[in-house]
Amino acid sequence: MVSKALAKYVRSLHQRKYRQRHAAFLVEGAKSVLELLTSSLEVEHLLATPAFVAQLPAPPAAPLHLATDEELTQLGTLQTNAAALAVVRRPPEVALPPQLPATRLVLALDHVADPGNLGTLWRLADWYGLPGLVLSENCADPFTPKAVAASMGAFGRVPVWADVDLPAWLPTLPEGVGIYGADLAGDNVHKLHLQPAGVLIMGSESHGLSPDVAARLTRRLHIPHGPGGRAESLNVAVSAAILVDNFFRNA
Repeated sequence: MVSKALAKYVRSLHQRKYRQRHAAFLVEGAKSVLELLTSSLEVEHLLATPAFVAQLPAPPAAPLHLATDEELTQLGTLQTNAAALAVVRRPPEVALPPQLPATRLVLALDHVADPGNLGTLWRLADWYGLPGLVLSENCADPFTPKAVAASMGAFGRVPVWADVDLPAWLPTLPEGVGIYGADLAGDNVHKLHLQPAGVLIMGSESHGLSPDVAARLTRRLHIPHGPGGRAESLNVAVSAAILVDNFFRNA
């Protein structure tokens, strides 16, 4: 049974202010917790059912609290949870290396406020082996439970640089670094020979890139409609996946 003090602590981490205050976040569900236990992240508490613990290859190093399905569901944010929930220390913040985009492609998000989209973009960065994810001010909290779940384990592998002032950061990049962004009036991405270096910036679905960020672009990219395509727009994560793939297509 989970103590009242621990239950109160877990519930507090549903809110951003307490995640920031305690420098901790939640990881929920069997797959995400199993991914977590193979990462280098520090686990403060592991709440798990006996059935989940029985399938672990080794006893967990973190303090273990046996819990029922009902307790896990009540304490977490998932509709049902019959496996596990973990309280995890946020990784320490590290400075964003200014020279990084000169040699590798970095994905940056400009005011992407939906945590599900942010988590999916985090997963995309993990799939392509990108060195990290740059988040502007006013992006969703990457450590909200929805973003962590959508990242599908990327939270333990791909670093995030949050609350970056993009208009101030972009001019500090080495000379010649490409700064790319999506634009309906941009160049057809299918006809370009891009290399996986520079910064690709994705804006919010409703507003696109902010004017100060758009003014810093060195090249604008356009994803053309297919024959007969009539959709007005693409989801930001879908757009990013198409664009990132084009950077690696000729690498």
